Amino acid sequence: MTIAFRQLSTKNKVLLGMLVFVPLTFIAAWYDVYPLLTFGLAGLAIVPLAALIAESTEAIAAVAGPSIGGLLNATFGNATEMIIAIVALQAGLVEVVKASITGTIVANLLLALGVAIFLGGLRTKEQRFQPTVARLNASSLNLALVVLLTPTAIDATSSGLEVSTINQFSAVAALLLLAFYLLTLLFSMKTHRDLYELQATELDETLVPETHAHGPIWQQVAILLGCTIVLVFVSEVLVSSLEQVIATVGLTSLFTGVILIPIFGGVVEYITTATFALKNKMDLAVAVAMGSSLQIAMFVAPILVLVGQLMGQPMNLEFNPFEVLAIAIAVLITNSISSDGRSNWLEGALLLTTYAVLGAAFFFHP
Repeated sequence: MTIAFRQLSTKNKVLLGMLVFVPLTFIAAWYDVYPLLTFGLAGLAIVPLAALIAESTEAIAAVAGPSIGGLLNATFGNATEMIIAIVALQAGLVEVVKASITGTIVANLLLALGVAIFLGGLRTKEQRFQPTVARLNASSLNLALVVLLTPTAIDATSSGLEVSTINQFSAVAALLLLAFYLLTLLFSMKTHRDLYELQATELDETLVPETHAHGPIWQQVAILLGCTIVLVFVSEVLVSSLEQVIATVGLTSLFTGVILIPIFGGVVEYITTATFALKNKMDLAVAVAMGSSLQIAMFVAPILVLVGQLMGQPMNLEFNPFEVLAIAIAVLITNSISSDGRSNWLEGALLLTTYAVLGAAFFFHP
């Protein structure tokens, strides 16, 4: 056991050590301590659970083969964000769920990609990545942006519009987005698989040291199921403490959903993209950041719309206009940077500065 622990990377040792926040979260919830402290502990507890879910999914995908493996990664790639959002939706925090969708998309495009490009650019003067895949992802993000803009446009150009109309449109749009998401999976895993094979090869080479640490497939399945169940309970603590934080500390639900929750749920991806960039694997860094945003916009958000209607907590795709503006800014800047297939540290600084400006704007937004 000690030898196996010593063979783990520093990142994995830190993540395993962070599992101590899981029991601390339940203790804090049991004794009803200060809401902000409970919220912080729950957020920190989510980080190692998200990492274990991601690692076990990759291990199962490696055994299952490229087709099923790709489908598993596409489905469970944002399991953490999905679970937190469903728990919040069940609690009736619809606006917080919408804000977390906005925040995750913006954070992946500006924070995760910005850190990766900045750190990678400090080590390598100019880094290159495949522009074809980046352009495809950028175009898909444009489609997601159009869908998010449409409900606001319908509302702005109509008088006496009923909420049920927007809900019905959102359900139709959600199904169309899911259909297009399935087409992207068919494109990447079947008809144009050659465009993505280089990235898959680089990913396998990058994860070779970690792969040796993976146990039998049944063990990975058990870890996946176990961590998912624990994550549900931790998410319930996070959401319940979030309601108290909003009521007592003074943070708005908009700022909490857009900035705080995505950071807890996505910190593992941020570390991953930065690691890839430092190893001059910018193809992977860009694919992870933009691909995760696509999964949120075209898979997680539509699923939440449909699940919300089934749960009796109707959620539509009509976002706060400022949230839509933030997504539009993130998509446009990311598209402009990724179009030439090259990056440098100044472009990373540009993305990070944009994220800081938007973060400050959401903090001061009433």
